[in-house]
Amino acid sequence: MPVSPENDPYYRLRHSAAHVMAQAVLEIFPDGKVAIGPPIEDGFYYDFDLSRSLTPEDLEEIEQRMRKIIKGKHPFVYRVVSADEARELFQDQPYKRELIDGLATGQDEYGGAGSDNTVISTYKHDTFEDLCRGPHLEHTGEIPAKGFKLMSIAGAYWRGDEKRPQLQRIYGTAWNSKDELQQYLWRLEEAKKRDHRRLGKELDLFSISENVGGGLILWHPKGAMIRGIVEEFARTEHLKNGYEWVYSPHVGRAHLWETSGHLDFYKENMFAAMEIEGDTYYAKPMNCPFHIEIYKTHLHSYRDLPLRFAENGTVYRFERSGVLHGLTRVRGFTQDDAHIFCRPDQIDDEISRALDFSLYILRSFGLSDFTAYLSTIPEKRVGEPSDWEKATVALQRAIEEHDLPYQIDEGGGAFYGPKIDLKVKDALGREWQLSTIQFDFNLPERFDMEYIAEDGQPYRPYMVHRALLGSMERFFGILIEHYGGAFPVWLAPVQAVIIPISDEKQGQYGREVAERLKALGMRVELNASKDRMQAKIREAQLQKVPYMLIIGNREQEAGVVAVRLRSGEDLGTLTIDNFVARAQADIAARI
Repeated sequence: MPVSPENDPYYRLRHSAAHVMAQAVLEIFPDGKVAIGPPIEDGFYYDFDLSRSLTPEDLEEIEQRMRKIIKGKHPFVYRVVSADEARELFQDQPYKRELIDGLATGQDEYGGAGSDNTVISTYKHDTFEDLCRGPHLEHTGEIPAKGFKLMSIAGAYWRGDEKRPQLQRIYGTAWNSKDELQQYLWRLEEAKKRDHRRLGKELDLFSISENVGGGLILWHPKGAMIRGIVEEFARTEHLKNGYEWVYSPHVGRAHLWETSGHLDFYKENMFAAMEIEGDTYYAKPMNCPFHIEIYKTHLHSYRDLPLRFAENGTVYRFERSGVLHGLTRVRGFTQDDAHIFCRPDQIDDEISRALDFSLYILRSFGLSDFTAYLSTIPEKRVGEPSDWEKATVALQRAIEEHDLPYQIDEGGGAFYGPKIDLKVKDALGREWQLSTIQFDFNLPERFDMEYIAEDGQPYRPYMVHRALLGSMERFFGILIEHYGGAFPVWLAPVQAVIIPISDEKQGQYGREVAERLKALGMRVELNASKDRMQAKIREAQLQKVPYMLIIGNREQEAGVVAVRLRSGEDLGTLTIDNFVARAQADIAARI
């Protein structure tokens, strides 16, 4: 997606590299037509209409031309032109002329609404000039000659419209040095190895069936085992932290969704209605209306608050097939959802507790590099400004008390309340949004929620939506990639594989060891196949099992096991008790 100079420190570099690439392409294809070429996250692209299809070999030639242009240290020169001057300048470039006509009528370069006083400007270096707002580097020589690489070629419709011409898009990346480029290329390769879709198949964790439908996940036994461990851990910790567990249906009457506003504002993201005995029902896209209905079954006093309802609630949202992506973009998912109902004087403590709890849960799964994003009051909103101010201050205070780095998204709150989004970096430095703490001044009003205050009068409670892991599906996908499928011992679906060198000779001892470990609560498999020992070890390593317990004649006679780790490290022989102590220590430490 396009980025801006304000949020990307590499913007000038990548923008400049894109223009140099366009010049190089036009030198090779003098009759080529140029479309647009913005910087994007981690790189840049340019779209071209060329006389033939590009090949990987063409990318090598374009890179060589780019280095020659860079060596010339050509200045990037800015100038403002009139619409007529621009049309004359780009008279042989039909895509540019279309852009100019749009700019002249107040559109931006992507066809969206611009402003009434849109300025048409260009940047020129050497022989290449293009419509551009900039900014750029001072000259081409500031682009590191060994810090960029052209990555791939793809098709792209002009203006994203399949009825318009299909262009050829060249993707590239640019960094401040060769070392930065190499680090980026390593991360790309590592990301491919860690892709949760590939590992999900190799480790037999989950699948998606065309017969079931896209975006609907089938959890296999090993994946379900991990999910169960995650859910049970989170459930136990919720109960410790004063939450009460609830369950709600998967569908609700249309009247519920009319009251909540979902049928007015969210219907396009909801599954189609179903008719039951003359009444209309919808699969739930969110859990919150159900939790409100639970709240409303009793008249609450100020002494009852806060109430904290938690649920692993499965919801269904319509996503177009083109955006579905493994576990991280699905149509049916289970949220670790909670809603806090409290008095105004309780919000500081509740927000601090919720944030503290979020950090504890995420750290328990080995995630520790956090950034908070605080979204504040937008122009259009519901609720009193004083409530917004009080809620926003509580959110900001909690972030600062927890000493978290944070950014403020001015005006970025939803119309119904301010929020904290907690983003975390994985082992490859990629940022994922997980926990959200969101105020809601809308639903308490729509559902006429009340509590009786100390003065005997009814008041609206404050409502806070809160998710820690987000959804089980997406969180599991992130965990797979964070650990590269090598889950810590406490999460591993199989914690140890027992490998008899010969099933005929050591098989019975292996079964005895397996039963003993299972009785202690360990998740153990016995590989009693006729494969050679090294093949069994290799299979366990490919399945990323933490411990391999190898049994030969000497181990059987001594009543011990030879322990290897999936990393290849050999721990030597250990008694069963010593191995269990080691494993239990790793499990307790969540490593």
